[in-house]
Amino acid sequence: MSKVEDFLTPAEEQEIVQAIALAEKNTSGEIRVHIENHSDTPPIARAREVFDTLKMYKTQARNGVLFYVGVADHTFAIIGDSGIDDVVESDFWECTKDIVLENFRNKKFKDGLVEGIKRAGERLKEFFPYDSLDTNELSNEISKG
Repeated sequence: MSKVEDFLTPAEEQEIVQAIALAEKNTSGEIRVHIENHSDTPPIARAREVFDTLKMYKTQARNGVLFYVGVADHTFAIIGDSGIDDVVESDFWECTKDIVLENFRNKKFKDGLVEGIKRAGERLKEFFPYDSLDTNELSNEISKG
């Protein structure tokens, strides 16, 4: 598998978007997924670039989360905005990352992202609980590079 177009079916993409919407019912945190083919930049650094390009810092609580996938490079990163990093333990994303990578190793790409998104929503709920006045500040659609 080496192309973005082949990574997920349209139905799988919809399941991921639904998982984001569901996870965001538990938290004011905002979750996005970005999939691209290749980058010469290391995954964490590239995820930060994409985070900025998507203007994910434009949330009131600075609580955006990005799941980044490099298809051809077989890379994955998960990062959160400063509002999250300021309040969580340093290994906050490790268990979420492990769930995603375990599924990816078994070629279950959609399952990995869905499980990771669910886990992120559960983890964020503790620090950024859902508020009935909360608005969806960032698109739930998958972005592609």
